[in-house]
Amino acid sequence: MDHRRGECAINASTSPPAPAPSGAPAVELRGITKRFPGVVANHDIDITVRSGTVHALVGENGAGKSTLMKILYGMQKPDEGTIAINGEQVDFHDPGDAIARGIGMVHQHFMLADNLTVLENVVLGSEKLHGIGGRARAAIREISDAYGLGVRPDALVEDLGVADRQRVEILKVLYRGARILILDEPTAVLVPQEVDALFDNLRGLKSEGLTVIFISHKLGEVLSVADEITVIRRGTTVGSADPRGTTTKQLAELMVGSELPSPETRESTVTTEPLLTVQGLRLAGTDADGIERIVLDEVGFTIHKGEVLGIAGVEGNGQAELVEAIMGMRRPDAGTVVLDGRDISRAPTRQRREDGIGYIPEDRHRHGLLLEAPLWENRILGHVTERPNSKGFLIDPGAARRDTERIVQEYDVRTPGIEVTAASLSGGNQQKLIVGREMSHLPKLLIAAHPTRGVDVGAQAQIWDQIREARREGLAVLLISADLDELIGLSDTLRVMYRGRLVADADPATITPEELGSAMTGAASGHLEHDGIEDR
Repeated sequence: MDHRRGECAINASTSPPAPAPSGAPAVELRGITKRFPGVVANHDIDITVRSGTVHALVGENGAGKSTLMKILYGMQKPDEGTIAINGEQVDFHDPGDAIARGIGMVHQHFMLADNLTVLENVVLGSEKLHGIGGRARAAIREISDAYGLGVRPDALVEDLGVADRQRVEILKVLYRGARILILDEPTAVLVPQEVDALFDNLRGLKSEGLTVIFISHKLGEVLSVADEITVIRRGTTVGSADPRGTTTKQLAELMVGSELPSPETRESTVTTEPLLTVQGLRLAGTDADGIERIVLDEVGFTIHKGEVLGIAGVEGNGQAELVEAIMGMRRPDAGTVVLDGRDISRAPTRQRREDGIGYIPEDRHRHGLLLEAPLWENRILGHVTERPNSKGFLIDPGAARRDTERIVQEYDVRTPGIEVTAASLSGGNQQKLIVGREMSHLPKLLIAAHPTRGVDVGAQAQIWDQIREARREGLAVLLISADLDELIGLSDTLRVMYRGRLVADADPATITPEELGSAMTGAASGHLEHDGIEDR
């Protein structure tokens, strides 16, 4: 891969930021402190990032990682402390100042306009580089090819899956000529092969002198790609680690004070009573190129009470559409959905919720939260007609507030109070609030799309335990996850989705993540029973 081709395209119309003087760190943060009402997000943080390295930043949800990176990117100003870039102290007033210094950030929650194309999103605010037409399109294609991103300039963003959206964000940063890249949870939506490809790209960037700050909760990945690791806890630095001599167990203990949890569970609670039966679901849609295609093709399965059915698949193979069809958010062209013996194929989403479906959405910002509403109102979301949120036909704010306090306590949602907005929480704490809300209503069926995305290892263990406990009580779970260890460890039954079809069954007791990842891309495996994978 010729990474320099991408760099040439990036800097074709602008002078690149000067590299760090010999021996000067790319980034040096000293005494960074940031306070918000009721909480100190960062306290006296010191971090040094050497030029041309991958530097990992790890910590619990709410530890202050994202706030610290927003300060480095100019989105927020520190109350105390200094920032030096390439040995020179700087004072950023906004992200434009940071971009001018060669800093780019890929946020955990993407900053894209769904109604615009990839090209329009990439050039927005950077029209002076290559214009908005043919030169910009050629530059985007060149960067995409050089770094193996596979991005199509004319694709509409709202038609892209989560993984493709992430690649667009990375391309935006490279297009602007960044020499220091901040990546916030970049592997959360990727399968193993995609993670390997991303890490190869990061090593290529590093070899050319670029610097990467890598935030992740996946400690095994951190150890495999990072040159240096900084750990922060409760808003302050607590230590550093050399990945060459550190284990995931040691890193977890430094990060959260406990051992790394495992999703592994093999005790069977599966009954013979069907809870959800899906038959012949068929749905036509339009792909990212505007071509009409079948996104769900005769999909059928049964989940029994006490069973976790895991669906494995690369993003964009129909998992999101399957979830939306079961939830009533999309009307399939054919097929039936039966919940606990009752046909709900034509029922509205609210009725399905009231009938006992809990829902942890893939994108918590788009489908799980009202970001500008307080936590107690988000606790009501999707359950307005259910107790304790309502009394008769009226919402009961007092009861909703009290129950929100309970969820915050039981699920360790780090917040100064329930009156703050959901937007003020870290991504992991937002996720814990959603999980607590959905599990609080004792659903018959839980549709869990990436339930531990963006949460730390301690919160992962808690969510896994909640699912296991409810499963023992008869909960049926449809689990969709990009974390293959999670899929294998939690599932009683495991199926592979490819091009809108369920094409193979896997035994969670014997399949490896590598074998499952291969099957997700259409390759055969000796540990799977194939229903037929066709190139159509």
